[in-house]
Amino acid sequence: MKPDYKNWVPKGMVVGVISGSVVTGALFASVLLTDFLAGKVRIASGIVLGILFAVLAVYSAYSVIWYRSFSYNGKKQLSRRIIEKLAEYVVLPEGGKGLDIGCGSGALTNACAKRNPKAHITGLDRWGREYASFNKPLCEKNAEIEGVGDRTDFVQGDACKLSFPDESFDAVTSNYCVHNIPSRDRQAILLENLRVLKKGGTFAFHDIFTPSRYGDMDAFIQQLKDMGYEKAELYDTTDGLFMSPKEAKLLCLAGSKLLIGKK
Repeated sequence: MKPDYKNWVPKGMVVGVISGSVVTGALFASVLLTDFLAGKVRIASGIVLGILFAVLAVYSAYSVIWYRSFSYNGKKQLSRRIIEKLAEYVVLPEGGKGLDIGCGSGALTNACAKRNPKAHITGLDRWGREYASFNKPLCEKNAEIEGVGDRTDFVQGDACKLSFPDESFDAVTSNYCVHNIPSRDRQAILLENLRVLKKGGTFAFHDIFTPSRYGDMDAFIQQLKDMGYEKAELYDTTDGLFMSPKEAKLLCLAGSKLLIGKK
């Protein structure tokens, strides 16, 4: 049995967009081919429906491309590639504890557990309706299938206000999590995520670190160093490290970077 890590692009969204495109196309054709409407009303309706159909048709095509690209077991396996490469940066000591924030279906949590067979990984997520197919039972089932069920646990929580005490974990990681959180200060969320990291612990955050989402990350890295962090570096992952520039542009992942360091 294989684990089911679902898809970063909700299937319901793809079906909904395609359905909307089909319905709009049918209405557009009916306006053009029948006398149900006439005169200016017909022209205006045709223009509006034509534009809407074109937009939905293009978005439908992109949705299918995104869905296929992000399929964990599909041909491209971009999601698997990103998860496995990110897990390489999560190194835990024997008996250590790691935290994966925004674990979704448990893919990164389990990948980190497999790479650190003598450590325990906690996966945390809010499991909101935006990704209705992701949930705690799914994570636990995937962990059992992967053979790491005894070294993982999954909890519901808020990345903006973690329920763990200071310095609870030897490593903290997340993948495309914080940019999804509505906030004017995502750097503050990163600091909250780092609050639970032990002195000497490591972190690896992969996200779309654009200035519009995160502000000045160079200043943030300098802030971490001023706070006493031993290491804080930001790497572009769209230059072949995790994906190609073409993939990043096509899949709206431009600006993807890896923030790693040591407290």
